[in-house]
This record gives sequence, C-alpha cells and structure tokens, in this order.
Amino acid sequence: MSDGYTILTLDKLETASHRGSNLIPVRHALGFRPAGVNAWKADAGGQLIPPHEEDRGSPELYAVVRGRARFTVGEEEAEAPAGTLVFVPAETFRTAVAAEDNTIVFVVGGWIGEAFETGGWDSFALADTYRQAGWLDEARAVMEQLIAQRADYWASSYNAGLLEALAGNADPAFEHFRRAKELDSEGESAAFFREDRRLDSLRDDPRFEELLA
Repeated sequence: MSDGYTILTLDKLETASHRGSNLIPVRHALGFRPAGVNAWKADAGGQLIPPHEEDRGSPELYAVVRGRARFTVGEEEAEAPAGTLVFVPAETFRTAVAAEDNTIVFVVGGWIGEAFETGGWDSFALADTYRQAGWLDEARAVMEQLIAQRADYWASSYNAGLLEALAGNADPAFEHFRRAKELDSEGESAAFFREDRRLDSLRDDPRFEELLA
C-alpha cells in the first residue's frame, strides 16, 4: 500500500467460513465503506453463494472472476462462466455453486438512495474463523476494527460479545452485550438474546436476565 491505495490479489486473502461457503472478506481487508464488497471461492460442486434473500432491500451484482458458477435466481438456473455478471434484485432468492475448481465470484451490494453501513456479518465470520483456529487475539482485533467503524451500532457490540461467549469468556461477553442493549433504541436485539442458541452457555448466568428485561 502507498499513498492511501491498495493492490491485492483475491487468492492471497484468507478465507472465512460462513453458512457453508468460503468467504473472501474483501470489505474487511480494504476497510472499504462505500458499498458492501466481498468474494466467494469454491471448487467444483462446492457452495459459492449461501442460499438467501436480501430482505433489507439490497440489490446485488455478482461477477464471476474465475472459473464457472451455476446460479439459481428465483426458480431459474443459469450457467455463468468467467466474465459473467448476474444482477439480483432485493428480496429475490439466490444461491450459486461452483462448476469448476478455483471458482471465484465477486459481489457488490448496497441500498438505493441510502448510504451504505456494514452490518458486520463478514467481520464476525472472519473473527469466528480465527477463534476456531485458536487465534483469539486476531479475532478480537477484527471485532475492534468493526466497532471502531460502527461504534454506535448495537450489532457490532453484540457480535463482539458473541465471539467472547463462544470462546468461553463470560465477563467480556456481558460487557459487550450490555453495550449492545444500550445502543439498541429500537429493541432489535431482544429477539437475538431470546433465540440465539449460540448464547446457551450464558443463559444460567444471573446477568443474562438483565439482557432479557
């Protein structure tokens, strides 16, 4: 990097596991904030794009950088060799699998008429991959970067607490969760505290009742 610009190769970025796919965390690596940008990588037969709909109203543009992908969009399937662009409107089902080894798909998303703000799911995927590898300091550094970018967003603190909970560290987990609840003026976190099974190790702790109140 020099003078504020960055040149990177997708193959050189570490991948993170997310919902059965291999995420290349481009947004995190670049600190990119104008839009949601990431990439996915898989060998033949492997899942590239996790099955989902963008229910928050975000259209997405997928570009097949290398290899060949098989997309399912709505109820239709399409072969997509390298150089293909696939545009998917919001609230339309989409998924893709690799039809060749070393296939990479790059994706850009955002909201029409609104500034992009990351939800941090990709940062958590990378942090949790580090945690599972035993690199807790590196995992925390990822979440600290996310909180620095979106300090006022409850989900940033929630995901930092979730990381600590999964690592078996109750005290820092509750610190982050309390902060998440303080920031959540709309009460969106309540359903996560009630239903997220990844928090089960904390539910017998008296402090957990404070989060449910």
